[in-house]
Amino acid sequence: MNANRNTAAHVGSMQRRTLVARAAQYGLHALLVAFFLFPLVFMFVSAFKGDELELLKDMGSLRAFVPSGDISWQNFFDVFERTSFARAFVNSVFTVATTVIFGLLVNSMLAYALARFRFRGRDLLLALIVALIIVPFEAVAVPLLLLVNELPWLGEGGVVWGWLDSYHVQVLPFVANAFSVYLFYQFFIALPKDLEEAALMDGASRWRIYWSIVLPLSKPVIATVAVLQFLARWGDLLWPVMVVRGDRYATLPLAMQTFFGQFPRQWGDVMAFAAMATLPTLLLFIVFQRWFVSSAVSSGIKG
Repeated sequence: MNANRNTAAHVGSMQRRTLVARAAQYGLHALLVAFFLFPLVFMFVSAFKGDELELLKDMGSLRAFVPSGDISWQNFFDVFERTSFARAFVNSVFTVATTVIFGLLVNSMLAYALARFRFRGRDLLLALIVALIIVPFEAVAVPLLLLVNELPWLGEGGVVWGWLDSYHVQVLPFVANAFSVYLFYQFFIALPKDLEEAALMDGASRWRIYWSIVLPLSKPVIATVAVLQFLARWGDLLWPVMVVRGDRYATLPLAMQTFFGQFPRQWGDVMAFAAMATLPTLLLFIVFQRWFVSSAVSSGIKG
């Protein structure tokens, strides 16, 4: 009898501790979510506040997160009137999409060769790719600038020297990416080889196997690489500042930097510009969230 009571008390105590631990975990998660969402909420709410004085006044209180006062689309209209937002948006979409698409093809092909073929120097090449991951872009930005400034290109008047102030200078240097190759490699070596061996027995070429079997099975890692590359290129400011002159080839980060430096500075317009520049990244992550999380778990990039 006493033993049953002790067991029941012990089970009840364990359940209470489990509930407390779970509540603490959920509370911590809620704090983290709020920590990351507050800047976004503040940005989007401020973008719709048409009264600049009211916006500045609300910044020092919780009213900054509440859509109150003069709510309108005027700040968004001002962005299109005062800046070349539409052109910068098109430039960003074109350069980022081109980089991501060609990057998926090039990086996945190299990773597949490393994962399936055995050749002299393979281990050294793989070690170099891993070593390149830890090299920050800032360390090679100036040498890369000097290099692309001396390379030829076929322009409107024939062969010209130097890639500055163009689309390809913002695309080609970033197609090959060491981290993307590593993610693809980690995913490919975990794929079962049974289907590939069966296809080889049926006479399929390696290219046919890669295109028709491997890539359709690689949607999670493709989504992960696409999202990571999109975020890196979409928000890049350093390289466009170094290679772009004027508005013709300017991307959104560069256009926003120029807009932010204009006076008088209207914070409502700045927030509207930032909100419109942020929306594509949020939509992309929402669309590919399931595959992104799946690949993050399977490839071990969670740590």
